[in-house]
Amino acid sequence: MKNITRILMKKRITTMIDRNVLKNKFTGEILFDEKMSNHTSYGVGGRVNAYIRPKNKPELIQIIKLIHKSKSKVYYLGSGSNFLVHDKNINCYVISPTKAIKSLKIQDNVIQADAGVMLGKLVKESMRNELTGLESLAGVPGTLGGALKMNAGAWGSEISNFLVSVDVIDSKGNLKTLNHDNLKFQYRSSSFSSNDFIISARFKLEKSSEKNIKHKKKIASDGRIKTQPLKYRSAGSVFKNPNSMLAAGFLIDKSGLKGTVCGDAEISTHHANFFINHGNAKAKDIAHLIKLSRMSIFERFGIMLDLEIKTIGFKNKELFPYD
Repeated sequence: MKNITRILMKKRITTMIDRNVLKNKFTGEILFDEKMSNHTSYGVGGRVNAYIRPKNKPELIQIIKLIHKSKSKVYYLGSGSNFLVHDKNINCYVISPTKAIKSLKIQDNVIQADAGVMLGKLVKESMRNELTGLESLAGVPGTLGGALKMNAGAWGSEISNFLVSVDVIDSKGNLKTLNHDNLKFQYRSSSFSSNDFIISARFKLEKSSEKNIKHKKKIASDGRIKTQPLKYRSAGSVFKNPNSMLAAGFLIDKSGLKGTVCGDAEISTHHANFFINHGNAKAKDIAHLIKLSRMSIFERFGIMLDLEIKTIGFKNKELFPYD
């Protein structure tokens, strides 16, 4: 009986949607057998069943319902700036809001922005309206949706600090609004379900002088330029800091791993928590450096680092040294 259950579960997981159904029902961009290396800041990743950019919100809801009904695996991806995708072909669908779902409106000191809005635009428009609070995120790549899911932050500020409410679509296509009090935010994490597709969010900021806002932005921008290897392809910080007093980059550095190379991937000599692609790295090269860093730091300090980046298509044994 157990074997039959396993077979049925596997069959549900590997179900694929008829391509003609997708072509005929939806008018947004649908790229079949698409290489994820075209959609990640690392520039790595194998093919997925389809990479989908819905035309609008109603179409997004219908696509989510269809995928849920088919019991297919789905991932929600913004600009791909915080993802490491396996080199192999992956039996899944990827949905991105970056083209259609990117409205941004500001009234008084309240911002309403769609999930596909780039953080850079969100910061720029808030500054243009003399609203303070988000300028520390200047230069952080990615979309609003991804930033909320991971509670993006920099220089002592987090995006959730100013959040009022969020609209999400669940896996069944139901639209619901979550107030800040309905959610939990911690360092680089949130209580959003992996099945929730963030549609839009509202923020309440404070008015400030243009001079003060520009000063805060300059501090953040200068710090990023000074400490991060911005010239190379990366996904930002690979690991979460173990606590507020101990940085993952410090532990990697003290383990003697700065500059360690695997293929065309390297643990940056500029910032040890950035793993960079010099041009021809594979996902397996970056995964090897992740596994090596975890093993070295655990053996030396007794700490198992948690990933800050998200992964698609990997088994635990490819990323953990003792699995």
